[in-house]
Amino acid sequence: MIRCGVVILLFVVYQLWGTGIHTAQAQNDLGKEFKAAQAQLAESQTTSSTADTIPNGPPATIAPPTPGDSSLVAPEPGHPIGQITIPRIGADFYMVEGVDLKWLKEGPGHFPDTPLPGQAGNAAVAGHRTTYKAPFNRIDELEPGDQITITTLQGTFTYQVMSQAPSDPADPNSPALGHRVVSPSQVEILEDKGDNRLTLMACNPKYSARQRIVVEATLVGNPAPSTPVAAGAAPAELPDNGLAGGDPTARRPAILWSLLALAIWFLAWYLAHRRLRGWWRVAPYVVLVPFFAMALYASFENITRLLPGAY
Repeated sequence: MIRCGVVILLFVVYQLWGTGIHTAQAQNDLGKEFKAAQAQLAESQTTSSTADTIPNGPPATIAPPTPGDSSLVAPEPGHPIGQITIPRIGADFYMVEGVDLKWLKEGPGHFPDTPLPGQAGNAAVAGHRTTYKAPFNRIDELEPGDQITITTLQGTFTYQVMSQAPSDPADPNSPALGHRVVSPSQVEILEDKGDNRLTLMACNPKYSARQRIVVEATLVGNPAPSTPVAAGAAPAELPDNGLAGGDPTARRPAILWSLLALAIWFLAWYLAHRRLRGWWRVAPYVVLVPFFAMALYASFENITRLLPGAY
């Protein structure tokens, strides 16, 4: 029972910190992909400007290319759309297109049926609050006026956190908050409000998906040209983070990796207690524990996919 309790505690540790290993690797890959896309776009713009230069004469006066509808297409699910930086809470992540659980494991996810950040309208982004590096762990600490910086292929955009209702409406001296809490059914927060804003959301309270915490910020300056919405984008709805059920394809690998971890541990126990004497009993654990840890990590990873949701 003690060993089982230790394994359960290790699973909790994996949930809170181990899941960040996957996100860290995904963020590294997303960063490389996004920077490559930036370089490719800059090269195409340079080539276009060079082609428009008048031979044997002064350069033509041409407005710099703006990545509008003809330059950028709707991003595919899982592709990086930009970088979000929130100085007050130390958040700096690459955003991915899509809010399915498999994409939110890689970083903050953009709702495909809303405008891209930096464009006109209500751009909505969701993120985890306690697992997978918890990009939005501290968004409840944001205050009105705090800055959020977004960098996309269309440039860098600054948002300012909007003021919400005070923490205690009955107290006239109660300070305004930078967030508000809604129910998972309040999809109206994704609708166009007639202005240019960024909507960030995550599960609330921490370690629960009972509610959603929402931070809204208004765009400072002019928006970028709009790009087409991805074909077949689902209607606006708040992500349930897989609460309706996990990924059934993870059942088989979860069982196999768990059995492998159990077999490795049993082998270490058998060699230590049945075949060896004295200090040599420690040797099987020293040799096999790294293999056990790798199998256990793979088991936890698939169990997490199998279970309904992470927060």
